[in-house]
Amino acid sequence: MPGSGTSNFFDPDQYEESLRRAQIQTIITCGAGFNARLTWAELHHLQLLRCEEDLPRIGYVSLPPRLAWISFPAHSGRLPVWRGTELQAGDIMFHSRGDRLHQATRGPSIWSAIALDPVQLGEYGRVLFGKPLSPPPKARVLRPSARDAARLRRLHAQACRLAETKSKILTHPEVARAIEQDLIHALVTCLATAEVEEQRAAKRHHALIMSRFEGVLAEHLSRPLSMPELCELIGVGHRTLRSCCAEFLGISPTRYVLLRRLKQVRRALRDGDPNMANVAGLAGCYGFTQLGRFAAVYRAVFGENPSTTLGRAPKIRFSGP
Repeated sequence: MPGSGTSNFFDPDQYEESLRRAQIQTIITCGAGFNARLTWAELHHLQLLRCEEDLPRIGYVSLPPRLAWISFPAHSGRLPVWRGTELQAGDIMFHSRGDRLHQATRGPSIWSAIALDPVQLGEYGRVLFGKPLSPPPKARVLRPSARDAARLRRLHAQACRLAETKSKILTHPEVARAIEQDLIHALVTCLATAEVEEQRAAKRHHALIMSRFEGVLAEHLSRPLSMPELCELIGVGHRTLRSCCAEFLGISPTRYVLLRRLKQVRRALRDGDPNMANVAGLAGCYGFTQLGRFAAVYRAVFGENPSTTLGRAPKIRFSGP
């Protein structure tokens, strides 16, 4: 049944949880002052997302393999870097099944996504353009005509605006079907007629390195890794890793590792019982042994002391899509 909704977030962890309910796994590294708005709509065959974020941030996104995903920046301001590629105004990313990628933004940003069943996407391609469409083996950046890209962005934004201001309208089956048909036609037109921005072999290789980087971090966040250790586990040289992180993340590997470890501590503090847990113990679980230095770094990143995070009552979880 069609439905929609919108929510504001001031905590990146709650924002991530809301995206997980939309079946998007994310890791967002962001400092104090986070502010985001997530709007979602489920039509008959399409799922729509519109994500508005006020701060620059880094995210690692994992998309569910059972759906075909298409994403694009929703405006032409400071454009994001996705998988190490700075998107141009009007670009569309056609994701592979179960795609994983880094997103880095340099300021306030709005990005949008459309998801649908791959079988349905293939059928829409046959009906509208005489050829089936399917998610590519590797994600592609597509460059549709300015007119086609603008139409897709406009229709997506209009549907999300209804979700924000008149959500009950989208529960009406005929209204949802009419909006969906226009969106499907605009989407398939972009996918079927766009130019493909070919990715250089070096870029593909760097993407594999960054994927291995995330895998190593997932296994070793409980202790600080030296650069030689990190490079050995990934299987690359120091200079190559620094170059890849600058290209994909905009920061050094050591800074990213620190932010990821701090983020894990923050989650543990947020979810901990202040009557049972203490800051030193939780910080030590992630390799922070110098409590004074840890507290100063934590405060600089998140805008509050770790004891404040631990003492705060757990917040109500998001119950969105």
